[in-house]
Amino acid sequence: MVAVKDLNERSREILRRVVETYLETGDPVGSRFLSRHLPISLSAASIRNVMSDLEALGLIFSPHTSAGRIPTQAGLRMFVDGLLEIGALSEEERRSIEQQVAGSHKSVEDVLDEASKLMSGLSHAAGFVVAPTYDAALKHIEFVPIDAERALVVIVTEGGGVENRVIDVPRGLTPSALSEAGNYLNARLRGKTLDEARAFIASEMENQTQTLNELTAKVVEAGLATWSGADRAISDDPLTKSLIVRGRSRLLEDVHAMEDLERIRLLFDDLENKRDLVQLLGLAGQADGVRIFIGSENKLFSLSGSSLIVSPYMDKNERVVGVLGVIGPTRLNYARVIPMVDYTAKLVGRLIN
Repeated sequence: MVAVKDLNERSREILRRVVETYLETGDPVGSRFLSRHLPISLSAASIRNVMSDLEALGLIFSPHTSAGRIPTQAGLRMFVDGLLEIGALSEEERRSIEQQVAGSHKSVEDVLDEASKLMSGLSHAAGFVVAPTYDAALKHIEFVPIDAERALVVIVTEGGGVENRVIDVPRGLTPSALSEAGNYLNARLRGKTLDEARAFIASEMENQTQTLNELTAKVVEAGLATWSGADRAISDDPLTKSLIVRGRSRLLEDVHAMEDLERIRLLFDDLENKRDLVQLLGLAGQADGVRIFIGSENKLFSLSGSSLIVSPYMDKNERVVGVLGVIGPTRLNYARVIPMVDYTAKLVGRLIN
């Protein structure tokens, strides 16, 4: 495959300008336009010759009979890897992101939801977050009655983290039964992770060695299940239920043709298939920093021709606990989105700790 170093200066500059103009306008770029906007002096004929060479290399193509060209997936990849100039976020942009995502007295879920909304708004695409897996050792669990059918579950981890969720409880359950459920879990699960706790409780109940009555046992199961997302299950993969996607409607803002609408429809179908998406994001989470997938570089979005810009976020021990990013058309503003995703991931990592 051809690399940036294989191109001469005029070829690199013309490819850069074709891609940048296409990303900005969505329109094919012609030699006459380039002759007026290139920083180097070239005739339209010379530009056409260079564009012909770039087309032969598979970096640009003509979408129809127009003389203009747009970048291919390979051309976009070369631009992103070797020609894109990524600027740092300004202090004002950093403060704006922090104010929207952090706020005051926000739970982890609120932080992640705000992060996905923010990325959608700034990128004019869909923002998403895969929530962290809670694998910290448990210290204390408590069930607090709210009304006849709901209770608040409070989990405290050994590291000092506190999370709470509202669960449904069986009708007729007494406050003493909720207290019994908490005592039962605290006596058995301290020092275990949630996965270990769920496996232990499932085994104990299956072996009928526990002494809880039926209603209290249901509360115990619900209290543990809510953290792994089992109450929102659409598959057996616990990560699948932890996916937050915001801003899908923004993907329709720049649709000009029926083929664009079909591409967006395919992308919506992809987003509904959350299991595959989380598997893909799992691969992204194995690397440091921002990763960029363009078009068919990933199987999930190959039909919709979409780009995915992702970055993992980490806990205080520098372990990857989740992934966030942006999904949209290949005509994303990469120079703006990449540093925004990178900074948001670092911010979320700090906040959830």
